[in-house]
Amino acid sequence: MREITAFSNPLVKRVRSLRDKKHRRDEGLFLAEGLRILTEAREAGHLPAYLFFAKGHDTHPLAQQLIAATEVAGGEVIQTDSDILSKLSGKDNPGAVVGVYAELPTDLARIDRTAAPIWLVAERLRDPGNLGTILRTADAVGAGGLILIDKCVDPFSVEAVRASMGALFTIPIARAPWEEFHDWLRGGPGQLVGLALEGAVDYRAPDFAAPVFLLTGNEAQGLPPAYAQACDLRVKIPMLGKADSLNAAVATAVMAYTVLDRIRPLD
Repeated sequence: MREITAFSNPLVKRVRSLRDKKHRRDEGLFLAEGLRILTEAREAGHLPAYLFFAKGHDTHPLAQQLIAATEVAGGEVIQTDSDILSKLSGKDNPGAVVGVYAELPTDLARIDRTAAPIWLVAERLRDPGNLGTILRTADAVGAGGLILIDKCVDPFSVEAVRASMGALFTIPIARAPWEEFHDWLRGGPGQLVGLALEGAVDYRAPDFAAPVFLLTGNEAQGLPPAYAQACDLRVKIPMLGKADSLNAAVATAVMAYTVLDRIRPLD
């Protein structure tokens, strides 16, 4: 275990650069912060390449387990202070630990559609908070994974990882352009259910046939008309007040639990 207390340290500069998407892509690494999230990662079998912790925070049993597991796996454990942790995470009030992880695989071909009766699909999602919340919903409903379509926010950004509260490490993620996803989906079983307005039925009306792929569109624009037309079923959630729509993550959660309640089991 080594100690780093200088902001000018090359490793500090390198790790801090991972807050930028270009550097994450070039390095194939991303940041996760907080004892709870890093513990979720450890329990899911993911350990950091580098683990930074603040002095005096290594006495917590979970921190001790995390440090020991990281060292056994060949990762490097670094003792530092809260100022450097703040610089790494971008938070004024950082957690006690920051981990640097290898990016998780996101290729669509590795997805086994028969592994779960429900999958969440998000198209051009822009807000990292929404992405993190949808990941947590996927974990809560036992979804097989989250598939990101077209240019979505980076799931490995510090903000998205934080918002996922560890679900990033428990829920498989795939990324693909629409054409690739559509061709893949039509190559096997799968009911594509889109959240839309035009030509949609009340979300409580239909039965659903597993595996269901629940498609949520962009926060501001919704689904492109061609994507909505490609769905097997379009559903809408009635708005009884003056607001014209629900938040994308909230709508996804409402629909996910509705599908879970009404779905027919996999053969």
